[in-house]
Amino acid sequence: MYMKIKRLIDIILSLIGLVILSPIFFILVIAIKFDSRGPVLFKQKRVGVNKTHFNILKFRTMRIDTPKDTPTHLLGNPEKYITRMGKFLRKTSLDELPQIWNIFVGQMSVIGPRPALWNQYDLIAERDKYDANDVPPGLTGWAQINGRDELPIEVKAELDGEYVEKISIWMDVKCFFGTIVSVVKSDGVVEGGTGVKKEVASSKEKGSF
Repeated sequence: MYMKIKRLIDIILSLIGLVILSPIFFILVIAIKFDSRGPVLFKQKRVGVNKTHFNILKFRTMRIDTPKDTPTHLLGNPEKYITRMGKFLRKTSLDELPQIWNIFVGQMSVIGPRPALWNQYDLIAERDKYDANDVPPGLTGWAQINGRDELPIEVKAELDGEYVEKISIWMDVKCFFGTIVSVVKSDGVVEGGTGVKKEVASSKEKGSF
């Protein structure tokens, strides 16, 4: 029952977001075009609900000669490919704003496990253990407010599973406001996707958020 309510909330929030944030979209589009050559939007095949595929939308933060379908942390020198505007967009998470459209059309949810790249087989397999591939991926989620880029794949998948197990409006509210705090503080941002592997306690060990 909650999943139907959740979808309705997604439609309402994404529609409001598209309208209210349209001036920011316009400014960012102009800034990206002036900063570097290439399209404004970046499309990439990601894993959706039940392991179906869809094209996620982001503001482009890297040069057009960047190797495709390669997580940033696997590039030999990611700084070489990230544009000046891209650094700002990534640090502030503004590069994720176009995903509001993915939410509006039903490919994503506001809250859920972050969509894996189609070829991130290790992450997809880990999420299978917790049924975390069976819910719509999200703009943000439980793992993002409990470590974000710093999390090893195993811990990230476990946190995604914890979200699926406890999915509710209260869990989504905690993730939503926790994300705002994390973005403002830039918590857990490591250049290169999943970042450096290190021991990070799960939320079960740290207590609830």
